[in-house]
Amino acid sequence: MTRHLMRLALTAGAFYFLFPLIPGAHFEGNFAHALLAGILFAILGWCVEFFAIAVSAILTIGTLGMALILLIPAWLFGFWLLPACALRLVADFMPAVLSFSGWMPAIAGGLIMLFIGVITSGDIHVRVRNNHRAAA
Repeated sequence: MTRHLMRLALTAGAFYFLFPLIPGAHFEGNFAHALLAGILFAILGWCVEFFAIAVSAILTIGTLGMALILLIPAWLFGFWLLPACALRLVADFMPAVLSFSGWMPAIAGGLIMLFIGVITSGDIHVRVRNNHRAAA
């Protein structure tokens, strides 16, 4: 629970402090707006990831696995674009608070959000390993 609150605080801090520093990214609002944008980013990020996984699964099943030739490189080289898509959706839902002048500022913001996600989920593999040892 504390990890999720820490991730939310870091995400809101990124919206409030870091996004105005990115050329082409505009955040207008107070820290409460940043918290709301962080919650919306988490929800929409989950939706974007679910949609990408669903489309990949449908293409894989529909082509009897042949789509994996294109999907595996797309996932390996394009996973960092998912937060940018989620940020653009947040900007669409909150146009008075957040806006981007193009995809490059959204990608820069997405990389910041990806970095926040990586540093706040570092102990998951340790818990999985400990659960696996406890079950054995």
